[in-house]
Amino acid sequence: MRKIIESIQNIFKIPDLRKKILYTLLFLGLFRLGAHIPIPGVDLTALSEFMERGMGGLFALYDLFVGGAFRRATIFAAGIMPYITASIILQLLGAVIPYFQKLQKEGEEGRRKLTQYTRYGALVIAFAQGFGMVSWLASIQSAAGPVFPGVNIFMKLLAVFTLVTGTAIVMWFGELITEKGIGNGMSLLIFAGIVARLPGLVVQEIQLITAGGRSLFSILLLFIGALVFTVAAILLTQGTRQIPVQYAKRVVGRKIYGGQATHLPMKLNAAGVIPIIFAQAVMFLPNTILSFFPDIGAMRAIANAFSPTNPIYNIVFGLMVVFFAYFYTAVVFNPVDVADNMKKYGGFIPGRRPGKQTSAYIDKVLTRITLPGSVGLALIATIPIYFIPQQQFAYFFSGTSLLILVGVALDTLNQLESHLLMRHYEGFMKKGRIRGRR
Repeated sequence: MRKIIESIQNIFKIPDLRKKILYTLLFLGLFRLGAHIPIPGVDLTALSEFMERGMGGLFALYDLFVGGAFRRATIFAAGIMPYITASIILQLLGAVIPYFQKLQKEGEEGRRKLTQYTRYGALVIAFAQGFGMVSWLASIQSAAGPVFPGVNIFMKLLAVFTLVTGTAIVMWFGELITEKGIGNGMSLLIFAGIVARLPGLVVQEIQLITAGGRSLFSILLLFIGALVFTVAAILLTQGTRQIPVQYAKRVVGRKIYGGQATHLPMKLNAAGVIPIIFAQAVMFLPNTILSFFPDIGAMRAIANAFSPTNPIYNIVFGLMVVFFAYFYTAVVFNPVDVADNMKKYGGFIPGRRPGKQTSAYIDKVLTRITLPGSVGLALIATIPIYFIPQQQFAYFFSGTSLLILVGVALDTLNQLESHLLMRHYEGFMKKGRIRGRR
């Protein structure tokens, strides 16, 4: 514990790192502040009365991602999910449309254009999603009166444009954190939204225990389930397959380089938390579309099928997690480029010829280890909802949220560790499997 305290003190001794952390905390604080500013026209008393009766299914899961902003109908109720959905669509288009394929290969200029298209797409999706949210709020009639009293088309449009503006601001926060702060801004915003719900869940659980509404067996099952799924998420995030690599000696001038044995780390879950985020963003789309037709019986039946507690939802969700794990791994990891770089610097895998044979071997290993990694990812994403007795905690400890928390926390910790070691400070841990130390 003393070492951790010393490492935290060392962080604030480094001016550049201290500035990055304070910058990140500033925008995370502004993000949480916006999650408490309601959209115009909403009767907060009526909304609070309606929400006290409970909000299950997909709405509860979505509310967990945006840190309670949806429950309070605030300007950030749409969150960062429209941006994630737009980035999925752009990446899928890049696999089938030559123009987007060309942009992906144009380096920094191409990435800048793709980012701009993603922003435009996010605003379009935010408008559609915001219209669905506003229509749903306008249809609510609580005991304290309508949630949207005296609603008309102009009030609806004002509320929708408020939500779209909130999404634009959240995107801006995320990009600023990525550029000038520490960690990935978009992931940290989702992380902050999920963690913001934890204190309230703990208080609710304590109140239930005090009132005798929770048995000892349920408490024990909740604790064991939370521990098991957390450990499984960490192991899945940190698991690697090491491919031995040998570098031949090279003489440059009077110096000799290479001649050493090392390894190429292949992560069991190379895509990180992205498959969960992508799959969840896509699973939000059906209910967003169905919210435009709240009075049609067939649409309500389809909406029930896409409830997170429904087996159909979890089967589809699990398959999408596996698909996006393979898809994103193929996008971010190119075996041909890895093999060419190894060949350029005199590296080779023992028993494999440099070049095509090496790339084929790396691709074979990557395909094999991605399967158990993606299946494990899907299981962690879907099993907790059935085995943890408290639904809100089940959402929290499912892969939908837990893997994001673990992945983002480890990624941010690795960056902090790298900054400390680069400046000759002791990191957070002398032992363990934090990649920054390796």
